[in-house]
Amino acid sequence: MAQEKFCQSCNQKHDCREVYQELSDTKGPSVALKAVVAFLLPILVFIACLAAFEAILAKTGLSFLLALSVSFALILIIKAINRQLSKNK
Repeated sequence: MAQEKFCQSCNQKHDCREVYQELSDTKGPSVALKAVVAFLLPILVFIACLAAFEAILAKTGLSFLLALSVSFALILIIKAINRQLSKNK
């Protein structure tokens, strides 16, 4: 409601409406899967690796480093796959 009052006194309210209308009509690919792969997957892999390595190595500092290295390797693999996919387009 406060937004409507603000827009009523604005001299560019018609321009804003046109811009938002054009943006809403824009069609493009979904980025949800890419966002999950880029942000959520490395975190989940890190947590899973940390839990597995903690159980195997009995709470040593090495388990954290191994989990971190596996997560870093996953990130590099994801980047390489993304580069290959973008080259093929």
